[in-house]
Amino acid sequence: MTQRLDYMQASPAGVKALGGVYGYVSQCGLAPALVELVFLRISQINNCAYCLDMHTRDLLKKGVPVEKLALVQAWEEAGVLFDARERAALAWAESVTRVAATGVPDEDFAAARAVFDEKELADLTIAIGLMNAYNRLAISFRAVPHAVAVAAR
Repeated sequence: MTQRLDYMQASPAGVKALGGVYGYVSQCGLAPALVELVFLRISQINNCAYCLDMHTRDLLKKGVPVEKLALVQAWEEAGVLFDARERAALAWAESVTRVAATGVPDEDFAAARAVFDEKELADLTIAIGLMNAYNRLAISFRAVPHAVAVAAR
């Protein structure tokens, strides 16, 4: 994989603006591991190698067991490995990320709203939108995953 464009260098103000949103999400009150699980799931849906690599590493650093990470894509079948908030967040992330196909139906909103208060759900949706934006940048400009860069050395 060869990087097409260094978007961080090409648009530092734009990347800084996204970083501001990331900073907000980091301090909004949602559990950091929950947000990272959502980021990982979105990156799986979008097939973003750069973000898959980064968020897997971040979750491992946060102490999330590899067995749980291996089942993020099949979280619905993973039983007690994912708690109610994680399951609701992952379901909401899937629906919102696939907005063109799902239209984010009322039942998906109701399920998420049953677990998250208004601020939490708004913040979670901001996080989902942010990760989708980051995925689109990384995929479009072929950001090289850390693991690929290390293997190429």
